[in-house]
Amino acid sequence: MHILFIADPLESFKIYKDTTFSMMREAQRRGHTIATCEPQDVMWQRGGPVMAHVCDITLTGDTTRWYDERGTRAVALKDFDVVLMRKDPPFDSEYFYATHLLEQAERDGARVFNKPRALRDHPEKLAIMEFAQFIGPTLVTRDEADIKRFHAEHGDIILKPLDGMGGMGIFRVGPDGLNLGSITETLNRHGAQSLMVQKFLPEIVDGDKRVLIIGGKPVPFSLARIPQGSEVRGNLAAGGKGVAMALSVRDREIAEALGPILHSRGLLLAGVDVIGSCVTEINVTSPTCFQEIFDQTGFDVAAMFVDALESTLREAG
Repeated sequence: MHILFIADPLESFKIYKDTTFSMMREAQRRGHTIATCEPQDVMWQRGGPVMAHVCDITLTGDTTRWYDERGTRAVALKDFDVVLMRKDPPFDSEYFYATHLLEQAERDGARVFNKPRALRDHPEKLAIMEFAQFIGPTLVTRDEADIKRFHAEHGDIILKPLDGMGGMGIFRVGPDGLNLGSITETLNRHGAQSLMVQKFLPEIVDGDKRVLIIGGKPVPFSLARIPQGSEVRGNLAAGGKGVAMALSVRDREIAEALGPILHSRGLLLAGVDVIGSCVTEINVTSPTCFQEIFDQTGFDVAAMFVDALESTLREAG
């Protein structure tokens, strides 16, 4: 296969932990060829297919100069065997427009994963609301009175922006309600922006577990992101410690229920975040943790992913 990765700049990769890099390495190991570009390199001119200025690369195996460029060219996305959209959040207006260009590329004949429509239809925090049986008490609103009512009912709550990532903008407000008003005003921009409010889950001390689902099936190990010190956030970007562990019975129940649904919608890879027994987020843009799980357990998540990718393309003919 010839695979196009649409991703962040290669020079920004931390290859010792980068999931996109682990995908590339496994693909190249199997003899597939790799090209890369950034979302801004994708273009669509009237009357033609969606194209991109792409760079063909070869991984070197070196930890510093980890790739060689083999030239840049303009090529139609449909001419690749598969296009992998791996741009990190935020899901801003440019990301939104990129999904429309990629959806047109699909109409041209390109095979894109995760599917652009599925990326749009599953905003990573809001997507959990469809699966009420697996989530804790949760409210999405921009109204301050609704938030005060939710706090009065549940006492200890978490507030977060719908477009946050890496633990950004997450606040905890305890039973005393200290700073609830000012936090609400900050996050909802005085009523102009919606936010998510959830009952605080004390099981966070045991970690915010990333459960990966590939081709509708769960990876047998999760990565628990465990908060450190007085921090309430387990996100690795916020200083959390990543500990790989076998899926619990509840983790597997959640993954086996959500997996086939998400896969049927074109989500070849999803990362379901679980605290205690509750789903808190469904990551679809660029789920991570492949290398951390492999390093700690020996389970080759990247191999499982490329297996699923190859199988999907074979079935599609």
